[in-house]
Amino acid sequence: MTAINFPPLSLLVLLPLVAALLTAFSRPPLPAKMLALAATALELLLSIWVLFRFDPGNSRFQLVEHYPWMPDLQIGFMFGLDGIAVLFVPVAALLVLMTVLAGWHSVQTRPKLYYGLLLMLESMAMGVYLTLDTINFLLFWELTLPPLFLLTGLWGIGAWHRGAAMKLGLTLLAAAIPLLFAFVMLAANHADQNGGDLTATLAFTLPALMETPVPYSLQTQVFPLLLLGFAVTAPLVPFHTWLSSATMEAPIAVATLLLGLKLSVFGILRYAMQLTPAAAVEYSWVLGILGGITLIYASLVAMQQTSLRRMLAYAGTGHTGLAIIGISALNVQGLQGAILLLLNFTVSASCLMLITGFIHARLGSSEAVHLGGLAGAMPRLTGFFLLFTAVGLGMPGTSGFPAELLLIFGAMIAHPSLAITAVAGLVFTAAYTLPMLRRVFWGPARHPAITRAQDLKPRELAVLALPAVLALWLGFFPGTTLNLTKNAAEAWLNRLTTPAFFSAPGHTRPAVGQAKL
Repeated sequence: MTAINFPPLSLLVLLPLVAALLTAFSRPPLPAKMLALAATALELLLSIWVLFRFDPGNSRFQLVEHYPWMPDLQIGFMFGLDGIAVLFVPVAALLVLMTVLAGWHSVQTRPKLYYGLLLMLESMAMGVYLTLDTINFLLFWELTLPPLFLLTGLWGIGAWHRGAAMKLGLTLLAAAIPLLFAFVMLAANHADQNGGDLTATLAFTLPALMETPVPYSLQTQVFPLLLLGFAVTAPLVPFHTWLSSATMEAPIAVATLLLGLKLSVFGILRYAMQLTPAAAVEYSWVLGILGGITLIYASLVAMQQTSLRRMLAYAGTGHTGLAIIGISALNVQGLQGAILLLLNFTVSASCLMLITGFIHARLGSSEAVHLGGLAGAMPRLTGFFLLFTAVGLGMPGTSGFPAELLLIFGAMIAHPSLAITAVAGLVFTAAYTLPMLRRVFWGPARHPAITRAQDLKPRELAVLALPAVLALWLGFFPGTTLNLTKNAAEAWLNRLTTPAFFSAPGHTRPAVGQAKL
């Protein structure tokens, strides 16, 4: 681990939180939205600075900061960055900045509270990505609940938005229970392995827990708890129903962030797989099956949708399943493909959701039966929608192509059935996406207002321009991101092959890269 004097990671967490508090005191000529714009822009710049400070050749945690909090329980604030998290941070910062700009004129009621909650959500998401302490991970994780709940309940656009907010809140609360049990069990194991004095040898930090061997019998108890907690909120089938209702009822900013902030899959990568490596390898077939079922089921349900928003929600669930397939392959290709897919879908799906919000703001609906003929009335909007759809489909020349290609290669190395499932899911993705495009953009205009609809405004073009450039750049030059994640992916895989973690009598693990299906 490397340490520095300047605390950039703490600032990434604190900057939006302080700005959220300041919004309560904002007054013209500096209204809350201007403060939110300044804070999110600074957050993006700081995250880019951190990205350039990151050394991709070092697979250990970097820019580490540690601040004592509850020393009697060995709990403190510890932040650090590795090759898995390093790209999620600037992408998340970009995503929140986009939602602030996209909703510039749409928030008319209680703007101080709205932007304060949005900034709080950004702060907590950064905490999830950056913390190296399991208790603080759970703290940041749960503190995403208040802003999500209130934003959906107070600014929701659907008739059932309060019910959707309650369902979202209960889901996040329920998911935290198995995670808490798992982290406490791992901390107690650390104490047991280091003398048994709980007050002196408890440990909740990720580096300490990763250095402590965990008996295989305990791993088989902890891994299902971690997987359950993260699967509920990822979401994976059968825990997926909350996402479609939330994206339909929530304001467009919340729907965008729910699709884009892949906190749960990140949790599987960092915690479930790294803290219980023997169980993760032994039960990788469970991950593969869950990912395959989620991908195919969500794709089939997406085919039946007539709403752009609901289709995007199920597309998000399906792509989560595809990423889980890549993780379950247990090889560098599958892991890098999964990470790139998550980042790629974060950008493309978020932009598609924002464009859907632009359509709804102009025409009052995102239902295909009320649309049609948008290509003639709004050619710029149509062009961006087509570009980000191509990214989601993995078309050559876009950032989706190297991600899906790597993931399929990794799945093929692990087991042909994984690759077949992944390819089938991509075919189904085209099967529900292309007909929706035809109905919405090239079908007959079903309302006179469509022919008079205004195309993208300069502010909306600015929101979509940078993601579009990134999607094309990374399509032609994927090495930009692959080089950042390569060493971290190899270190992640090496941990799954470390003999010290497979010492249980009579336990034979499958070869990594050869999943048991």
